[in-house]
Amino acid sequence: MCRRLSRYNGVEMKAASGPGIRIGRILGIPISLHPSWFIVFALITLSLVTHFAGDHPHWTRSQHWAAGIATSLLFFASVLFHELAHSVVALRYRIPVVSITLFIFGGLARIGREPSSARQEFFIAVAGPFASFFLAGGFWMLTQAFPPSGMVGALAAWLAQINFILAAFNLVPGFPLDGGRIFRSVVWAWTKNYERATRMASYSGQLLAYLMIFVGIWQALAGNWVGGLWLAFIGWFLLSAAQESYAQVAIRRSLRGLRVSDIMGEELPVVDRSLSLEDYAHELLRTGRRCHLVVGDGQLLGMMTVHALNRVPREEWAHTSIQAAMLPRQSIHWARPEDPVLLLLERMQGEDINQMPVLAGDQVVGMVSRDALLRMVQLHLELGDVTEQ
Repeated sequence: MCRRLSRYNGVEMKAASGPGIRIGRILGIPISLHPSWFIVFALITLSLVTHFAGDHPHWTRSQHWAAGIATSLLFFASVLFHELAHSVVALRYRIPVVSITLFIFGGLARIGREPSSARQEFFIAVAGPFASFFLAGGFWMLTQAFPPSGMVGALAAWLAQINFILAAFNLVPGFPLDGGRIFRSVVWAWTKNYERATRMASYSGQLLAYLMIFVGIWQALAGNWVGGLWLAFIGWFLLSAAQESYAQVAIRRSLRGLRVSDIMGEELPVVDRSLSLEDYAHELLRTGRRCHLVVGDGQLLGMMTVHALNRVPREEWAHTSIQAAMLPRQSIHWARPEDPVLLLLERMQGEDINQMPVLAGDQVVGMVSRDALLRMVQLHLELGDVTEQ
């Protein structure tokens, strides 16, 4: 609740979702544009204007630009449709979809947790390429109805081709592309071992990434600097994502069997509900803590955070109590001491929570934070390396 956690689970590529510009919601899913999107949108639009000018010199300059901008917008609408297909299937399996972001490499969807079965993984992954093939077919049908010399026919022809390429590329069995996730689901169903399946899918993704980097460098040295360097850059991006997926297997292994009681801190950052917000601000500066529990008679009443503090105008801090500004208990996510740490981690990631109180009955018995989880993971990974030597 104090800071936001980024998580990627499903679309075409894996990356941290940085800051984005919210443009709306579809099916209740927030849709955002990453700042890098504006760069690639401009590049694709310029490329399309040049393409249409070469293929259709009889068009006016305004027509070239209109077709370029419209085609570029429809291309990203196609990418969004691809991501929504993943998301709709995830929602069908009651997996929350946190957001969809359009960025320099296309689309990025964030879902709240990993699929719980190989069947779920397969259908979530295959939905994206299926949607792109569907769009490719739809745009191809438009080319049969409109002449290729006209704007609609030319626009439809390019979109039919690019959607087909998008679908085909995503079916390559290299994790974290959709094809790599399909491959993982097949291995998962065959071996009944999620970690082994992820490890094999990660290897396939790294192999594909190294191949793309090699081919990209070779093309750049052969004279195709733009295409070659772009292919190598995508390969490097995939390599990082595939290696991270392998690291996640080790993280899951390190947390297996641990309970919340094993990692929670018993020192509770507590503040009195009658404390003024001005005094609370001084407490924040003194301790450096960003979250505090508000407790009365040993029971959790609410949580006070920097975000809640900043919602109140500064001139009102001296006359406003914590109780008036705190997040009430019914709005707080909390854990039980016996909860598995892996499930807790999925909750914290899926619900964008950084700290969570631990309750035994109605009593607050501890606090668990992302930092504690990271320290536990690091310790287990280091000890694992020692024990294997």
